[in-house]
Amino acid sequence: MTTPNQSAPTLDADRQRRIALLALCLAGFVIQLDVTIINVAVPTIQHEFHATTGVLEWIISGYALGLAALIPLMGALGDRLGHRCVLLAGLIVFGLCSAAAALAPKPEVLIGARVGQGVGGAAILALTLAVLADTYPPEQRGHAIGWWAAIGGIGFGAGPVVGGLILSVFGWSTIFWVNVPIILATVALILLTVPIAAATSQPRPLDVPGVVLASAGLASVTFGLITVTDVPWDAARTLVPLGVGGLALTAFMQWQRRADDPLVPRDVRDNSAFIGACAIYFLSYVAFSGTLYYVTLMFQNLLGWSALRTGLSWLLMNIPFLLAAQMAGKLGQRFTPRAIVTTGCAGGAVGVAALSTLTPTTPFAVAGVGYLVSGVGFGLLVPGITSVAMRDVARPVAGAASAMLNSSRQLGTAVGLALVGALGAAATQHSWGSSRHRATHTITTGNLHGVPPRLQATASNSFEIGYHVALGICVVSLLVAVWLSVHVFKQCKAPTEAADAEEPSP
Repeated sequence: MTTPNQSAPTLDADRQRRIALLALCLAGFVIQLDVTIINVAVPTIQHEFHATTGVLEWIISGYALGLAALIPLMGALGDRLGHRCVLLAGLIVFGLCSAAAALAPKPEVLIGARVGQGVGGAAILALTLAVLADTYPPEQRGHAIGWWAAIGGIGFGAGPVVGGLILSVFGWSTIFWVNVPIILATVALILLTVPIAAATSQPRPLDVPGVVLASAGLASVTFGLITVTDVPWDAARTLVPLGVGGLALTAFMQWQRRADDPLVPRDVRDNSAFIGACAIYFLSYVAFSGTLYYVTLMFQNLLGWSALRTGLSWLLMNIPFLLAAQMAGKLGQRFTPRAIVTTGCAGGAVGVAALSTLTPTTPFAVAGVGYLVSGVGFGLLVPGITSVAMRDVARPVAGAASAMLNSSRQLGTAVGLALVGALGAAATQHSWGSSRHRATHTITTGNLHGVPPRLQATASNSFEIGYHVALGICVVSLLVAVWLSVHVFKQCKAPTEAADAEEPSP
């Protein structure tokens, strides 16, 4: 097999790379699928296990906690032991834990299996980009990243659709069994197409204090953000974990400046384009996850849509996302990263702004326009950010860089669901507070079941206020991302411009 540095790969090498890309896309798809597919099965699981709200919360959130806590470790292990090796181990763990979740006899086992899925998923998230960088030469990487981002995004949106279709015929355990054949196919394709290669001939020492501080900080912050929607700003369950996590991450950053072999290598940490890409990734996923969360509440709880119908409506976002992500790879050969990412962030802001105007009486065409425009925007910015972040990263530290980039996305998702959700809920409750029924009816999710008929209109209006506040925050987050893109990527050139600049003058 030819190496990524060769300029004229054979047809067989091209085909091998395409098959490897398919495997990496499947890995990204199944990880994102499991983020949302669980939601439609929660009522069935609750009924079968007679589970409490707290147990259900952990069935959903245990996966996110495992992901957030171990991404840094998996990236470091990939650089030390080999990207392919650790990625395969993560896929196998994810597949085994999916089977364990499907066979779980009680909720405690299911929670443990979900955390285990997160552990395997952390390796997958941390190293798919590193393996992609190993497989593709820089001039072809943008197109490949476009496919990877698009298929992963489709997995996120497909969760409710696939889950709704499965649950209409089979039991809840099938949503976990569906992972197993995808994982088996992915493992087989990677074994066939991705060559065995050590990350470096002189692997970096493992930064144990850095791993412990980063993992503890991310796990603690994620735990606090997970519980903030259930018990907003409760001292024991939210403020203490958030404070501990913040201290751990601060200590981690201080340690990285002093460590001889830091978890985040200095050449990655000093790369302003990479750091800017992480910040934009974080902000864009705050907006993306917060928007989907509140739009789903609007359609399902306030308008009474089924999970399947809501999921199908996301196709209006997923299809343009897929098309735009493919365009981003080609546009990256002609336009600067700043132009692509800024356009994507601005498009996302416009689309989310359109969605923020929704009310129960708004024609669906308005939501359709919001879906389409935001789909194009996110389809441009996600592969654009990923490409500019990874294009100058040296192979021996690609795992650490990929892990840091995906940690920013995972943390952005947690913040989007928790902080945006908490602020929207606070606005709803503030509006609803004048009602004497506030103590007996919680309407922060838009579920008006049990609210007296004479207060239905008031409750609906209160939720709408919270909805508008939450999506307004998402728009602001994307506008900040626009500002960052304009200022951080000033020096980043398109590949054709960079090639011209390197050619000597005649």
